[in-house]
Amino acid sequence: MTTQTPPSGTPAAEIAVDAALAGRLLAAQHPDLADRPIRFLASGWDNAIFRLGDDLLLRLPQRAVGARLIAHEQRWLPVLKDRLPLDIPAPVRIGEPGEGFPWPWSITPWLEGETADLAPPDDDQGEALAGFFRALHVPAPDAAPHNPLRGVPLAERAFVFDDRLRKLSGRTDLVTPAIHAIWADALAAPDDAAPTWIQGDPHPRNVLVRGGRLSAVIDWGDMARGDRASDLAAVWMLLPRARTRTRAVAALPEVSAATWRRARGWAVLYGLMLLDAGLADDPRMAAIGAWTLERLQDGP
Repeated sequence: MTTQTPPSGTPAAEIAVDAALAGRLLAAQHPDLADRPIRFLASGWDNAIFRLGDDLLLRLPQRAVGARLIAHEQRWLPVLKDRLPLDIPAPVRIGEPGEGFPWPWSITPWLEGETADLAPPDDDQGEALAGFFRALHVPAPDAAPHNPLRGVPLAERAFVFDDRLRKLSGRTDLVTPAIHAIWADALAAPDDAAPTWIQGDPHPRNVLVRGGRLSAVIDWGDMARGDRASDLAAVWMLLPRARTRTRAVAALPEVSAATWRRARGWAVLYGLMLLDAGLADDPRMAAIGAWTLERLQDGP
């Protein structure tokens, strides 16, 4: 049997979501907020995002998978909010299906900052990233979500590596022998860490920066109980300088050498996935994928 991989590029929306629909949902379910201006911000892989007044945000799924992920955020972000040193978008109001819209949706705080791909963190933020992961990577309850794509044994995702190599053949010179060696070493690393909470998707467009400092981590739909190594790949996605990455690694002495080997493998995988998807229709994602592969070869 051949394992199927999704097509490259941004998935198509299953439902058209616009400001008019958002306004009808607010009027029906949260009428005290219905007079606020609604401004479309972005349409991602799973959700349409609107700013609501000055201090709130609307997240409305536009695919069925996004609805499942929003339910995870609604259930678990309030549990994690007070233990983390960076802001997260724990919902302040919950929306339900209505007005012809079939899925749950959320009202969250508006979190100030620019995404880290557009505003990279300063050189002293390696320790701040390490502190966030130390606070997050604690034992998760058995009822926490399971994500078949994140935090699983890296060997279960090896087919994605092979598929992306095939798709990127002839389109990039970034998949060097060094990248192949990092990947092989990661596959050989033992799974030696107990599962913890993981954010699941810590790439730079899900991290906010204010004044050079990490300020918030957004989009938690992939959160799960799993191997922290998949989150630690963020060291190479987020931190531009090798010395900053070295300081981040040194600030987590409790993380084993084997876990860091697996984290580098996850960074390879994210780099290939983002580069492939970005080359299809999203130059910002392509840039993240490219610099992740370059940084892995630059160390640590």
